[in-house]
Amino acid sequence: MPNTSDRRALVIGASRGLGLALAEELVRRDWQVVATTRQSGGGLQEKADASNGRLRVESLEMTSDEQLAALRERLDGTKLDLLFVNAAIDRGNLPITEVSTETFAEVMITNALSPLRALEALRDLVVPGGTVAVMSSRQGSISLNTRPGFEAYKASKAALNQLMRSYSTRYAEDGQTKLLIHPGHNQTPLGGSGAPLAPEESMPAVVDVLEAQAGAPGLQFLDLYGKVVPW
Repeated sequence: MPNTSDRRALVIGASRGLGLALAEELVRRDWQVVATTRQSGGGLQEKADASNGRLRVESLEMTSDEQLAALRERLDGTKLDLLFVNAAIDRGNLPITEVSTETFAEVMITNALSPLRALEALRDLVVPGGTVAVMSSRQGSISLNTRPGFEAYKASKAALNQLMRSYSTRYAEDGQTKLLIHPGHNQTPLGGSGAPLAPEESMPAVVDVLEAQAGAPGLQFLDLYGKVVPW
């Protein structure tokens, strides 16, 4: 990757929690960052206002093909060293038999389908040798699924991982690093207030992994310490 201030990143889904902390950490390391949010204002805009131009906010509802296309058009000519898609919803800890069809579809569209559509829409902005990364979870690991709970969420992250495998196979020769990242159990609306990690602790570790893996070939599923997560 280029040195310091020449590095450019796009973070999809940065209004709060992990995405916001990720964008903030990249800025702290002198990256130029574009970060998206569904609603204007809030903490992301405050960080942008205080960033001396290093952080720019763009509006995006990731599940909208029209908004993705509009964002791609606004970013035309931008060269990215990192494209990071962060998106996930959780609609409760229910057995799959109690999850409505509508809720299941919503979780799958948000957590699995939409991240890959975002990659497809924006991947051509990423330079050869750049990185395409998606926030996954160890709960998407089939081999680690040994405890009950959160069945729809787990299914969506497993689907995300599988779709990213297909993406990696399809674009095996594009020269881009491809990563699925498990960020640990964080104190977010999704992870709960009792989680052992805060985003301000986990995201610097995640950025360490992103920077260390830059230029690595193929697809890897790694945790925030760079350790392999089993599929």
